Amino acid sequence: MSTPFTPAEAHRAIEVLASRSLIRLVTEIDDNGAIPPRRLAGTLPDLSAHQLRSTCEVARAHGLVRVAPGAGLELTDSGMELADLYDALARWARRHSVPVAVCEFSSRIRYVLGLLTPSLTTALTDRPGPLPDAHPISAEAEADLARVRTLLIQWLAGNLQVARADPVRAA
Repeated sequence: MSTPFTPAEAHRAIEVLASRSLIRLVTEIDDNGAIPPRRLAGTLPDLSAHQLRSTCEVARAHGLVRVAPGAGLELTDSGMELADLYDALARWARRHSVPVAVCEFSSRIRYVLGLLTPSLTTALTDRPGPLPDAHPISAEAEADLARVRTLLIQWLAGNLQVARADPVRAA
């Protein structure tokens, strides 16, 4: 599956997607609906004011959230698709007990994105690469991971603004 962006753009997009703060923001809105104005800090109390501000800027810049009058911060269609991708990544990690049997949702997503990053650039050139030796997994898990990798590539291909935007980092 070829995509119209470079490996550097893919790495930049993965860096944004793996942000713990962005994962928290997207999944919170997906799970509980729009966050009313002035309720962001109360909704995500584990994030500092700087992290919240930075993450919201990144999410808006990449078209993942918008401010809806009367409702507050809500997901765009791309944001909803990202929430679905995050769920698929977390389900794979939970099913295969990685990084450990019990861990935080965002840690699972970050771990799987870390697994996929090295093979992603080769997948972009129609040559799926092997997983790094540092992450030995079963053949069944690797086959399941290939399906999740395909979902990630499809999301990236449909959301080129994330790969091509100026590098902005979520905290």
